[in-house]
Parts: sequence; C-alpha cells; structure tokens
Amino acid sequence: MNRISAHSAWPKPQIEDFLSTYVAPIRIAAQSGSGFPQICSLWFRYEDERILCATKSSSRIVRLLEKEARCAFELAPNEPPYFGVRGRGIAKIESAGADTLLSSLIDRYLGSRDSDLARWLLSQVENEVSISIEIDWISSWDYSERMEK
Repeated sequence: MNRISAHSAWPKPQIEDFLSTYVAPIRIAAQSGSGFPQICSLWFRYEDERILCATKSSSRIVRLLEKEARCAFELAPNEPPYFGVRGRGIAKIESAGADTLLSSLIDRYLGSRDSDLARWLLSQVENEVSISIEIDWISSWDYSERMEK
C-alpha cells in the first residue's frame, strides 16, 4: 500500500483491519473498450498489502484487466451508517495458485465447502485465475458519527 490519502478517515492499521475482516464482495472497476468503466463484484481476501480475487479465466473482468491493468476498487456496506475504503491499483492475472485461493474464498464466504455452490465452483477450478491487485493509493470514509445523530 504505497499511498494513503491525507483525507482518509482511518489510518493504515484500521484500513488493513477492515480489508482483512469485512466479508462482502469487493467492487472492482476496469476500463472497458468504450472507455467507460466496467464494475464487477468479486469475492476477495486481503493479504500482504494486496487484494486477491478468483474468477473464471474467460470472464470479462479478466479480459479488461489483461488489456489495462490499472483499476479501482471499493469495499463498503450498502446500509447506513456509511463507511468503507476505496482505492486504485495495478492488477496481475495468474493461473498458478488460483485453486488454493478459490478454496480459501469459499471458506471465507460460504463457511464450508459442503454446499452445491461450493462443489460446483470447485468442479470448475481448472478454469480459475487469480487477480492480485497491488494497491497504489487508498482512502477511507466513515460517516458513522454524523449518521447516528
């Protein structure tokens, strides 16, 4: 994590704690061929100052990030009070380790590999790739105090 905004509501340790513990899909924006951003929600985990996602190698987000690795992301709840993190980074697509990453994401989001969805995802693992986003800039916002009044 190279740069934290001077206007960030949270310091680096709080941002990292949020990224490590908050379980919801992260929204990733990539530039489409038309020049407009394309947003995709993916399961993720935060590790070694990187955002790690797994998805199908044929997915649109992978094709876009292969053409233009610069991307943006946001993680925040949909319900008040509003808080979260957003940032920018450089994405790297790799097939090595995608199977292990997918298994860890299934554990994180589903709690078990013993469901129809988990079994289906794992049956397709040979088609998975990992998206690793090296964070270039990040910021947080937290409107909790003003929304509680």
